[in-house]
Amino acid sequence: MKVQGVPMRSIWVESDGWSVGVIDQTRLPHAFVKVTLSTADEAGHAIRSMLVRGAPLIGATAAYGVCLAMRQDASDGALEQALTMLRATRPTAVNLHWALDGMRQVLAPLKPSERVAAAYRQAAALCDEDVAINRAIGEHALKLFQEAWDKKGRKGRLNVLTHCNAGWLATVDWGTALAPMYLAHDAGLPLHVWVDETRPRNQGAVLTAWELGQHGVPHTVIADNVGGHLMQHGEVDLCIVGTDRTTARGDVANKIGTYLKALAAKDNGVPFYVALPSPTIDWTIQDGVKEIPIEQRDGAELSDVTGRLPSGDIATVRITPPGSPAANYAFDVTPARLVTALITERGVCPATEEGMLSLFPERRAQRSAAK
Repeated sequence: MKVQGVPMRSIWVESDGWSVGVIDQTRLPHAFVKVTLSTADEAGHAIRSMLVRGAPLIGATAAYGVCLAMRQDASDGALEQALTMLRATRPTAVNLHWALDGMRQVLAPLKPSERVAAAYRQAAALCDEDVAINRAIGEHALKLFQEAWDKKGRKGRLNVLTHCNAGWLATVDWGTALAPMYLAHDAGLPLHVWVDETRPRNQGAVLTAWELGQHGVPHTVIADNVGGHLMQHGEVDLCIVGTDRTTARGDVANKIGTYLKALAAKDNGVPFYVALPSPTIDWTIQDGVKEIPIEQRDGAELSDVTGRLPSGDIATVRITPPGSPAANYAFDVTPARLVTALITERGVCPATEEGMLSLFPERRAQRSAAK
């Protein structure tokens, strides 16, 4: 996608051929800052502190973290140590484990002298695969956008509501839920996006609004609790969100607040779609509410807010009373029964186990064997 008109990805290998560049997303939208990662520990810190976030980008960063670890020490022990450290950085996003399992599968059989080059090839391939997956999701979802526009009689504007950030900042490029927005805008659909602020970290107000603005997509930032009101008054034609982990039966873990939007959409007859890259599917679990670990983050993310002062300075201020504790749950689970359809790189399917297996038939034999 574009930043100030210049195409770029969210992660890249620097000109020295080995260090890794990322965008410090904690500085957006007030400053566009690039950070260079030179060690596996720095990659781990980037993931934990949310310099990078979003399930696909977390996986890509972890893969390059393994590359950086191999440059320092390509022994078996160092490989396992790096994998263990990076695996512990974030608990909910399944892409992290998918990426690290892929790195281990490629590197473990090799001699230490062969691992550095192989690691960089595998990480680059993972990134290219993510871009292709997201573009395909966008193309499949675009058809749903066009159908919604036709159903509306091609009058007014097509109002889409999204939650959190599932754009190119959360992936390597294109994004998941935002990919069809870019394609629809470029195709000339009169698209307008309602952008949930997404408290407590405000990824919608800070990141999604910034992304859409960079690409010229019309949008409006709204408080998290406005979505239901808009749906009641016919101001939302469809909802689309991303996912960090999806179970084998179609339950979806996404940023906290997604479940409430899905309930409001169900109550008002508004389609609720989930853009679903296949690496985010956890085929080993069924019940998302009971089985998906939900990350609880530092309460300061809830009690403190960072913004730009009238002077232009950036400051962080506390908005809660001293001594008031804060519970900061990062994700919630939306049951499959509230999801209109899942949109994957292979097409669109019902949010059911059978629907998902219809797109990924190779998983059917594996699941039968597991049972």
